[in-house]
Amino acid sequence: MSNRDKIKDYKRIVVKVGTSTLTYGNGKINLSRIEKLARILSDIMNSGKEVVLVTSGAIGVGVSKLNLKEKPTTIREKQAVAAVGQCELMHIYSKFFGEYSHVVGQVLLTRDVVEDEHVRNNVCNTFETLIENQIIPIVNENDTVSIDEIENIVRFGDNDNLSAIVSKLVKADILIILSDIDGFYDSDPRKNENSKLIREISEITEELEACCGGAGSSLGTGGMITKLTAARTATAAGVDMVLANGENPEILLNILNGEEIGTLFVSNKK
Repeated sequence: MSNRDKIKDYKRIVVKVGTSTLTYGNGKINLSRIEKLARILSDIMNSGKEVVLVTSGAIGVGVSKLNLKEKPTTIREKQAVAAVGQCELMHIYSKFFGEYSHVVGQVLLTRDVVEDEHVRNNVCNTFETLIENQIIPIVNENDTVSIDEIENIVRFGDNDNLSAIVSKLVKADILIILSDIDGFYDSDPRKNENSKLIREISEITEELEACCGGAGSSLGTGGMITKLTAARTATAAGVDMVLANGENPEILLNILNGEEIGTLFVSNKK
C-alpha cells in the first residue's frame, strides 16, 4: 500500500487555512470560499472522520471589518484589530458550519500551551471533549495577548507551526495545510518557471531548506520555511502532512481519497 493510499483510512484530520485562503487579494473576506470550506469539512465529519480546523485571518478579517486601508503597523493596533477580527471570524464560521448542522468551539492558544505541561494537559482534555461530542474545534493563536505570531518571534508563521503543534497535541493522523501554493517546490515557482513540484518528502534535509524562499504573502506572515518547520514538527510526532493549494477547498476530499495532490511529507510513524 502506498503512502497516499494509507490516507484513505485516516480518521483524525487537522486542516490549517491561512489568511490568503480566507481573503481576496484586496484583503476583503472571501465568503464563498469559507462557505465551501465549512461545507466540505462538515461532509468529512458526516463520513465519520474527526476534524480540527486551525485558522489564521483574525487581523486580516479585522482590517476588512473596520474598512481600514491597510494592515496596522504597531503591535497595539494589530492586537486591537485582531480582537475585532477574531469575533467576526468565529461568527462567520459558526454561521456557515451551523447551516450544515455542525457546532464549532473556539480554542485560542498561546506559547505557554507548548511549554507548560499542566496547561498542555488541560488543552488536550478540552480538545478530546470537543471531538468526542462532535464539536469542531476552531483554533487560532490568541493575537490579543500574544505577540509571537504578530512579530513572528517564535516562527508560528501564520499559524503553520501552531497547526503542527495542534496535530501533535490531538494525536492527529494527518495535517493538511491549505496555502496559496500548489505544494513544495525545488525552487520558488514565482521566480523560476522551471521549478519542480516535489510530490513526496520522507526526510527534511539541508538541501530542502535551501530551496525555501523567506518571503510569505502580503496578507499572511508565513513563507515556505515555516511550512517546512511545521512539516518537521508534525512528522516527528508521527503525523503525515500534506501541503496543497486552498483555492478550492474540495481538494480536501481528493487528498483524503489518496489522490496525488500537493506535497506529502511522510511521518516517522513507529
